[in-house]
Amino acid sequence: MALDKPYKDVPGTIVFDADQSRRGYWLNQFCTSLMKAENRERFKANERTYLDEWPMTEDQKQAVMDRDLNRCIELGGNIYFLARVGATDGKSFQQMAGSMTGMTEEAYREMMVKGGRSIEGNRYTGEKEQV
Repeated sequence: MALDKPYKDVPGTIVFDADQSRRGYWLNQFCTSLMKAENRERFKANERTYLDEWPMTEDQKQAVMDRDLNRCIELGGNIYFLARVGATDGKSFQQMAGSMTGMTEEAYREMMVKGGRSIEGNRYTGEKEQV
């Protein structure tokens, strides 16, 4: 019997649950490999060759090469593991988060300093507006 997952009804939200963990296991293992300098160098020298050493799906490999972090998360990536790809590229977590929202780093920082995103659009799809 499938578990009830009410969080699947939150627009734009992917919860890293057990299913996502299984789906992204090799993607996240690849990311973990980037903790070692020699692996970062091998990855930077030839991304495709290095990625092909991992039993990831073609979609996962392409998402990494495109640096499409949102797609990586859809495919089971965990942002805390994916941060290692950004670090390999010399990107801060703030720069990565900004890219995921379609904002510049500066606009993302300003939004966060002002308290984050508006609640609008961040509710359950089936939830009625409370007045």
